[in-house]
Amino acid sequence: MNEYSNREGQTDAAALRKSHAARAESAAARAAALSRYVEQHGSDQHADAKFRAAHAARIAAQAFAVLGEGAPAAAADSRCARNAAASAAQASQAAQLVHGDAEPSSRAFQAALKASQAAATAASAPHLGTDVDLNTEADAAERAAVSAAESAGWVQPGEEVPAVEMGIRSTEVHSMMHF
Repeated sequence: MNEYSNREGQTDAAALRKSHAARAESAAARAAALSRYVEQHGSDQHADAKFRAAHAARIAAQAFAVLGEGAPAAAADSRCARNAAASAAQASQAAQLVHGDAEPSSRAFQAALKASQAAATAASAPHLGTDVDLNTEADAAERAAVSAAESAGWVQPGEEVPAVEMGIRSTEVHSMMHF
């Protein structure tokens, strides 16, 4: 029996939520750290990258926040994790623009894309966030993205996650996050 199943072999929504939430939280924290990196290391020439990184961090934070607002629902929870990962990939692209095309920077951006793609695959039909193997792959891809961001110097291991102002959240944002 795997960590997502109960005694009857049914998928455990609470265990799935825990997995999706951990992945969404990691992606949101990564996006926040990347936004801070871009803000600190970007020049006046990087105004667009700064804006995009900050926006991506807000969207990732909103996706993580939305995930915890309702009852566990694997499909909706996995979409929130997917949205956070996609936003973290956008923040990674902004960090790469600031950092340049050095090898660690390219690897970190590619790892962020893979994490986003793995989260999207896990959330896609017909799996809808319940496939154990796809969730395991998405979890591993998120860990790899964090490691690559650390190797690029974008994220400092053990650093406090910067606070991200989410702005005004509307019911439209809530419904977009849960599609």
